[in-house]
Amino acid sequence: MLLETALLIIIFWDLYFFLNYIISLLRNYRIKEWTPFVSIIIPAYNEEESIKDSIISALSQDYPKFEVIVVDDGSEDKTFEVASSIKDERLRVFRKTHKGKARALNFGLSKAQGEIIITTDADTLLHNSAVKEVVNRFHDESVLGVGGQVRVLTSSFLERAQDVEHLRIAMFRRAKELEDLSVAPGPISAFRKEALEKIGSFVESSVEDYATTKEIKKFGRVVYAPKAKAYTKMPTSLKTLWNQRKRWFLGDLRHLGGGFLKGWFFLILGDFIAFLDVIVPILLIVHRNWLLLGVFLGFEIITMLIPTLIEGGSIINAILFPAFLWFWALFYLVLHVYGYLCILKSKAL
Repeated sequence: MLLETALLIIIFWDLYFFLNYIISLLRNYRIKEWTPFVSIIIPAYNEEESIKDSIISALSQDYPKFEVIVVDDGSEDKTFEVASSIKDERLRVFRKTHKGKARALNFGLSKAQGEIIITTDADTLLHNSAVKEVVNRFHDESVLGVGGQVRVLTSSFLERAQDVEHLRIAMFRRAKELEDLSVAPGPISAFRKEALEKIGSFVESSVEDYATTKEIKKFGRVVYAPKAKAYTKMPTSLKTLWNQRKRWFLGDLRHLGGGFLKGWFFLILGDFIAFLDVIVPILLIVHRNWLLLGVFLGFEIITMLIPTLIEGGSIINAILFPAFLWFWALFYLVLHVYGYLCILKSKAL
C-alpha cells in the first residue's frame, strides 16, 4: 500500500504541472508588437570555436533595429580575432581584462544604445525569431524582463538528457511561470535598459542571471516567452556537468527566496519527489509489479510526448524519458544533499 501511495504522489505531482501546461496552451498570452532598438550583448571567454556561429545567429535575426556587442573577457585564445573578422555595421567587438561574465555584461551594457538589452552566450545559437518573440513579450510598462526557452545542441547521451531536462523546464515555465518567471536564463534573456540601470547593472554573482532577475523583480515583472528559442552547448562529461550544476545550485541557494512556493519549502518538496522518482521504479521492479511499472512508464512518456510534439524535440527522447527522469532525479538528489551539507558546514565554522 505504501508503494502504491508513493506512485500516486508522483503521478499527481507530474499531472498537476502537465494539466497546467495544457491549459496554458489554450490561452493566448499577452504580447505587444513594437520595434524598439535592441542591443544584443555576447560576453565571451576562450570561445574561438563557437563565437563566429553565435555572432552570425545574432546578426541573422528577423528584426529591423538592433546591434550586436561582443565583449571578449580577456580570452587567452583567438576569440577576439575571430569575432573581429566578421564585418557588419551592426557589430561592435570589444576586449577587456578578464573579470568574469557579469562584469563583461556590464561593460557591454555601458556601450549599448538599445532600449531593450538582450543577453546570450558565446556558445549559443539564437533562432532567427528569438529577438522579435522576446521583445513582443514586453506587453506593458510593468514588464521589465523576459526570458526565453533554452534548448540544448545534442549528440551524446548526456546532451540528450540535458535537452530533455530543458524541455521539461520549458513545460514547467509555461505551466506555472508564464507571467512570473523565476529566472531569465543567461542564453536568452532581455531587460529594459532603464531597469538594469535602476538596480545598478547586472548583479555580480556566479549565477548572475538568477541574481539579476531577483533584483529586477523588486521593481516590476519578469515573464516567459515560450517561442523565443536559443540552442546552447552543454557539458559533455559527467564531471563537467557536476561542476556546472554545483556552481549553479550553490549560487542559487545564496539568493533563494521569493515566497512560500519559491523558497525552501518548494525546494525540499521537489527533493522529496525526486527521491520517490528514484526509489519507486526500483521497488516496482524488485516486487515484480509489472502492471504498476507499466502505468508509471506510460504516464511519464505521455506527459513528455505531448510537450515534445508542441515545443519541438526528439520523439525518441520522449519515449526514453523515464530513463532520463531517473537519471536527473538521482543526480539532483545527490547534488542537493551535497549543497545542504556545504551550507551546514559553512554555518558551523
